[in-house]
Amino acid sequence: MVTWNDAFVGPQGLSRRRWLQVGGIGWLSAALPAVVANRRAVGGETPPTGRQPTIKSCILVFHYGGPSHLETYDPKPDAPRESRGEYNTIATAVPGIRIGEYLPRMARIMDRVTLVRSMHHPMRNHNAAAAEVLTGRTPAGGDQELLADESRSYPNVGSAVSYGLGPRAHVLPCVAVPYTIYNVVQLPGQTPGYLGGQFDRFQVSGNPNNPDFQVSALSPPANRPAAELSSREGLLRSLDVLPVSDTSAKMGIYQDRALQLISSDSVRRSFNIDEEDAATRERYGRNLLGQSLLLARRLVESGVNFITVFDGQHNGQEANWDSHQALFPRHRQLIPPADQGFSALIEDLETRNLLDSTLVIGMGEFGRTPKINANAGRDHWPDCYTVTLAGGGVRGGNVHGASDKIGAYPDRDPVTPADLAATILWKFGIDPSLEVRDQTDRPLRLADGRPLMSVFGGTPV
Repeated sequence: MVTWNDAFVGPQGLSRRRWLQVGGIGWLSAALPAVVANRRAVGGETPPTGRQPTIKSCILVFHYGGPSHLETYDPKPDAPRESRGEYNTIATAVPGIRIGEYLPRMARIMDRVTLVRSMHHPMRNHNAAAAEVLTGRTPAGGDQELLADESRSYPNVGSAVSYGLGPRAHVLPCVAVPYTIYNVVQLPGQTPGYLGGQFDRFQVSGNPNNPDFQVSALSPPANRPAAELSSREGLLRSLDVLPVSDTSAKMGIYQDRALQLISSDSVRRSFNIDEEDAATRERYGRNLLGQSLLLARRLVESGVNFITVFDGQHNGQEANWDSHQALFPRHRQLIPPADQGFSALIEDLETRNLLDSTLVIGMGEFGRTPKINANAGRDHWPDCYTVTLAGGGVRGGNVHGASDKIGAYPDRDPVTPADLAATILWKFGIDPSLEVRDQTDRPLRLADGRPLMSVFGGTPV
C-alpha cells in the first residue's frame, strides 16, 4: 500500500511531478498502485473444479488479537472448570450446534453458517500468525522474525485473488478497511509480497462511523465532473504524436485504469456510507466494526472482488482480542459488536441476493489456550480454533472438523490456513496450483493446501 507523499515515484520510475504532468490524475496514482497496473492475463480462464459455481466477491473479517474459540464458536460445557470458563452456551437454529451465550444473533442464523472447528497452524506470535492465516503460508523467519523484504514474503490472499483473476478482476479488486495492523503498512500478510505492488490492496483508513468519513483519493481534483476529465484525456491523446515506446504504452494503461476508476459512479458511491438509511446503520451497529462491515457490503454491491475488514479497535481505542488477563469481562465487551455486525452482514447480503455470490469468512490469527491462566485469561493457541464461513455456496448448519474434549487439538478433519487460501481461490474459479514465479524466479504455487470442497457440497479432491 502506497500513501501520497512528495517522494512517491510512479510507474516506470516517473516522478510525482512528471506523473501529474502527463496524466492529469496524479492525485489518484499514489493511492491506487494495484488498480491502475497492467494486469497479467493469468488464471482468468481456469475452470473451477468440483462443479461449484464461482463467487464474485469475498469478505474476510479478521479479528486481530485472537478471539477465544472456547467462549465463541467451540464451547466445552462438559470440560473441567479450568478449561470451560465462565460463559454458558446457547442453542442455535441448528439442533445439536451450541455456541457461546454472547452470540445470540449468530445463533439465530446458524443454518446459513459452517463452523470449521479444526483450524490449526504453528505460529504462536501475533504478527507471524497473522501472516500465516492471511497468506496461507508459514512466513519466512517463522515466529522470530518477519522479513520486510517483499521479494521473499508471501502475498496476502486478496492479492493472490487479484493476480489470479487477471482480466476478470474488477477495476478495484482488493480493498482493506479501516486500518492496518499495529499501523504497520508493510507488515507481511497485508502486502502483495513477491507479486509486486501492482497487486497491492487499496487501503481505506478512517472510521466509517464518523460523520465526515470520506475517501478523498477517489474524488476528482476540485470536484471536477467525469465529463471534464474525459475531455482532458481526449486532449492529452490528441497531443500525443510521439512514437509509442514501451514505457509510454504502459503509462497509457495506468492512465486508462485510473480514469476508468474515478469515472465510475458506482465505485465512488460505494464509499458514501452516509447514503444508507439510519435503520440499516443501526442494524450493523454504530461502531467502527459495524460500519466497516456495512461499507464492505456496499463494496460488494459495486463489484469489488476481495475486501478485508480488520477488527481489533473499538471506538478508536486499542482494544483487540488479545486477552491474557481478565478475558471474561473483556470478551463480554468485544463479542456483542462482532455478533451484531457479522450477523447483519450475512442477513443483508442474503436480502439483496448477494450471499450466494459472496463468500464471508470470520477468523482471528489463532484461538486461546484450553486452560485458563493465573490471571483469569487465556494465552495464544494456534493448535486448534474455529473459523466461520457463510455464503458462496457454503452448506449452512454444518460443522466441519472437531476439536478434542477441551478444545486443545483437532480431533477430526484438521484444516490449515493453506487449505482456506486454496478454498478461496477455488471458489473464484482460480486454480490454486497455478505456478507463479517470485522475484528470484523461484516457481511457487499460487496457493498451497487443498480446497474444502465438501464444505460446499462439492466432490472432495
